[in-house]
Parts: sequence; C-alpha cells; structure tokens
Amino acid sequence: MLAITQDTLGDPEVLKMTETDKPVPGPTEVLVRVEATGVNPTDWKTRATGGLLGEPPFTLGYDVSGVVEGSGLGQALYEPGDEVFGMLRYPYGNGAYAQYVTAPSRHFARKPPSVDHVHAAAVPLAALTAWQALVDVAGLKGGQRVLVHAAAGGVGHFAVQIAKARGAYVIGTASAAKHGFLRGLGADELVDYREVDFAEVVGDVDVVLDGIGGDYGRRSLRTMRRGGTIVTLPLSVMDEGVHDEAAALGVRSAVMLVEPDHAAMRALAALMEAGRLRPEVAAVLPLRDAAKAHELGESGRTTGKIVLTVPH
Repeated sequence: MLAITQDTLGDPEVLKMTETDKPVPGPTEVLVRVEATGVNPTDWKTRATGGLLGEPPFTLGYDVSGVVEGSGLGQALYEPGDEVFGMLRYPYGNGAYAQYVTAPSRHFARKPPSVDHVHAAAVPLAALTAWQALVDVAGLKGGQRVLVHAAAGGVGHFAVQIAKARGAYVIGTASAAKHGFLRGLGADELVDYREVDFAEVVGDVDVVLDGIGGDYGRRSLRTMRRGGTIVTLPLSVMDEGVHDEAAALGVRSAVMLVEPDHAAMRALAALMEAGRLRPEVAAVLPLRDAAKAHELGESGRTTGKIVLTVPH
C-alpha cells in the first residue's frame, strides 16, 4: 500500500510517499480502507521534533474516515463495506497517512450517512479532544459559562459547538476576522485577543479550555468562579505554578491527552446528523501533498481543519 513516511525529523519536505506492507487486523480489530485523513497540529509538531513518538521512521496521522474491508478474530461490530470514522490511539497508534489502517473496532463509529468522508475525517481527534475536555473532565452543564481559547481552530470550533449543544454560554478568544464565523457556530461572546486582554473583560467563567498554553492558564484563572475547571491540552505548556494557584482559588486544573472513545464518537455522529456539529474544512489536498498540508497548517492562517484525500 501507499503511505506518507519520514526517515528523519525536519521541515515538511521530509514527508515522502512510499510503498509499504498492508497491515493485517489482529483480534477485535478492523482493517479500514482510508478515504480521507485529517491533519492536526500534533502531526506537524511530531514531524519536526519527534514529540511523543521519538525518532523516525514513522507514518503520521490519527484521523480516519473510510470503509471496513476486513476483520480480525472476534470483531463483531462491523461488516465489510461499512463506512466508519474514528481516531487511532494517541500517541502510539499513528499511521493514518496511508491507504489502510488497522485498529480495535471500538476506536471507530459508523459514519453519519449525511456526512462525506472529507468532513468526517476532520472530526475525530479534534472533536474528541473538545468532548472529553468539556463533557468528561469538566462535566459541563447547561447554563454554565465556558471560555474557549483559539476558538476558531480545529479543537476550538468543535468546542464552541459542543458547549452550545449542551446549553452553555460560550465565550471565545479569536482574531476579529474570525468572529463572524464563530457567531455562526453559536458563540455568545467573542474577544479579539490582539486588541484586548481577555482577563480584563471576561468573568464568572465555570470552564476554560486552554489550547494555547504559556501565560493563558494563569490569566484564565482571573476569569473563573470558585469550583470551576480549567483543562489544558498537553502540547500547550502550562505556566509553572498554575496548579497551585488554581487550588488556592478553589479551581480544578487538569492536563489532558485525548483517547479513542467509541461512545463519544457515536455522540458526535448523532450531533452531526442532527445538524448541531459542523466540521469546518479549511483545505482539501491529496495524500501526496502532505508536505503542502503541513506548510499550510504551520502558517497559522487556517480556520478549522485540513484534510488529505487518499487514492486507491
């Protein structure tokens, strides 16, 4: 099969199309023919630094939308021909920049019939991150106030929609040019981080989703109510001392890694079918142009997700 691989760390040019062995599904696994795969910030950061994967060779990618072609022993959820979408286990299940992948069947859910493979591939890692942070870790409830940093990004634009679907009041930080887009997703209040210090104008927040890091965690604490929760994503570095400061203020702080999640994928699929969760696709490129996709992602100018289509 064809896959995008790299033998060394570096710039996008290290990504090369190569021919490699087609995987064989093990017990409880499915073999999925990949139709499209999403590109995430963790991909280009790992390409350049090795991240949690360490030294190459490896194939990047976690988001999958495709068609079941085969099964391992004991797999009973899907039949050949079923359309599924899901996330390979983060961080060591990487390999979605390829024509085929194998993974446990419950790492996938049935793709909503109304959603094409391109848009389904934009969902798993980013939307699961938002869901697990807001719903599982923070226990978000209707009527609570949520502050989403980088609200127009891959995780952020899903977080806005998930929070609205759960009845929350949503505040987002984003550049002014993206405010119209975010209002269209249901954001109630927006702060242009280039012009205003959000910590000076936002208050009484119950939940913060921080996908930026740096001093954002410490500043976010100034906006929060006692009993609230701040969730920081792991590739964002939290200020030292934020956990202690949060505890002193009666705020829970957590650093989260996303996990495959069959139940959450089914919940996300239901929201998509109901028209309450819409993935924003900034660009669609063929798999052979993975390097261009990384360049585009690293530019910081995209809204939503970049997707690669996979040839067969």
